Amino acid sequence: VVALESTIVAHGMPYPQNIELAKEVSSILRERGVIPATIAVKDGIFRVGLEQDELENLAKAGEENRAIKCSSRDLPLLASNITTQQSSDETVQWGATTVAATMRLAHAANINTFVTGGTGGVHRGGELSLDISTDLI
Repeated sequence: VVALESTIVAHGMPYPQNIELAKEVSSILRERGVIPATIAVKDGIFRVGLEQDELENLAKAGEENRAIKCSSRDLPLLASNITTQQSSDETVQWGATTVAATMRLAHAANINTFVTGGTGGVHRGGELSLDISTDLI
């Protein structure tokens, strides 16, 4: 099993290129005998492995402002927002995981390997703002 971060799906590319990339990466992994497990937070519930319809919904959610970029520091806040009612596709709220959040949730699921579109870094003016991606910590 290989964990896949979900920020690239929700925020890294526009729809439909994002879902096409996600499908292509999953296909490449499956061809090599690996099970892809995209990690995200859906309505406050940590998800390790998304169904195809969920991945499609996540891909649209970034442009529809239903997905927030979720680092490891955000996981407790998102978990406190568990929705007890069944959401329709148009109302599902997503936490799209960064490398740091993906690593944390993959570790909890006993997954040791993951794939990413890239890691965060030190943002411009970081020496003053200390705006440093948790991906590096």
